[in-house]
Amino acid sequence: MKIQRRNKAHPEFSLAAMTDVILLMLIFFMITSSAANQSAIDVKLPQTGSVDNNIPNPMTVSVKPDGSYYVNDKPVSRELVEQTIVSDLQSKSAKSFTIRADESTMHKDVVFLMEIAEKHKFNIAIATVKE
Repeated sequence: MKIQRRNKAHPEFSLAAMTDVILLMLIFFMITSSAANQSAIDVKLPQTGSVDNNIPNPMTVSVKPDGSYYVNDKPVSRELVEQTIVSDLQSKSAKSFTIRADESTMHKDVVFLMEIAEKHKFNIAIATVKE
């Protein structure tokens, strides 16, 4: 005699809950990634007419009009700028940094950073804003 169960379990997997979770994660990462690359140092960047695709560099060096330097948003004296840049970029595969200089910064302060890049064969990018 064969006994049959009345309650058979029919396992079903609903994708609706997983879709909601993935959508929420997508929205969260889109919002946080747009805020992650903004620097806290307030400099007024010069304007340019044409802008190519921006390649993000792992390090930013900001220069304010008064000649103060900031490496990755941390204040650094002029004497220690080169040492800080070299020590931070030694462990990275992309040996490059972005110069974020205020439009009224003295030219000699930007050239100082360019000389550091030339001396150590680093690639540099100069941050600007689109008109």
